[in-house]
Amino acid sequence: MRMNRRSALQFLSATVAFVVAQPAGRAWAQARKLKPDAASVLIVVDVQNCFIAGGTLAVPHGEDVVPVINRIAPAFQNVVLTQDWHPAGHASFASTHPGAKPFETIRLAYGEQVLWPDHCVQGSSDAALDPALNIPQAELIVRKGFHRDIDSYSAFEEADRKTPTGLAGYLKERGIQRVFVAGLATDFCVAWTALDARQAGFDTYVIEDACRAIDLKGSLAAAWKQMAAQGVQRIQSTDIDLG
Repeated sequence: MRMNRRSALQFLSATVAFVVAQPAGRAWAQARKLKPDAASVLIVVDVQNCFIAGGTLAVPHGEDVVPVINRIAPAFQNVVLTQDWHPAGHASFASTHPGAKPFETIRLAYGEQVLWPDHCVQGSSDAALDPALNIPQAELIVRKGFHRDIDSYSAFEEADRKTPTGLAGYLKERGIQRVFVAGLATDFCVAWTALDARQAGFDTYVIEDACRAIDLKGSLAAAWKQMAAQGVQRIQSTDIDLG
């Protein structure tokens, strides 16, 4: 079929518009799979007994992330694990505030805080990593939330937005440029970790099927929207070249 100049330009414009309209993560995934290298790290967020079935703050279907993470983790030379690690009487526990109930919000010195059931208390089996998690090559565990008066969702910075965990410096010293995030829960600790990774200058990917969410009052949709706005890429485990 022959095309005149005008038709050809119209066709080209429509094609370019279609390509530009595709979400960046989807366009990348369709183009090729990404192979983790020495400058890539997998951060596995809070896959602990307290957040899976039978735990004190179980994320719906939280245990389903374990086989996905176990399948993709061998592709990464660098793996970091995080643990919620709260003292008894932590400021984020509803039981610490007389008359308060879990999932209510209050104002603390650093801002708004969701109140949670007591969970991940230091040294308890509830705070232990899920024993089904099989990542023997993980080189670092970052414990967060251990300051009694400050909560900590992010692996990089505590909720006061002033207290660093030291993870950014560690990764930069190791020459890491790309951060892949998996774990629990998508709309809280995963999202905060991903956003802080971007803020620290890392290319950041959240592996959606290796995460599960709490989804408290629309928090999941809000988290994805915020992550997209900051340039966090939303991918699936199948987008990763596992070798």
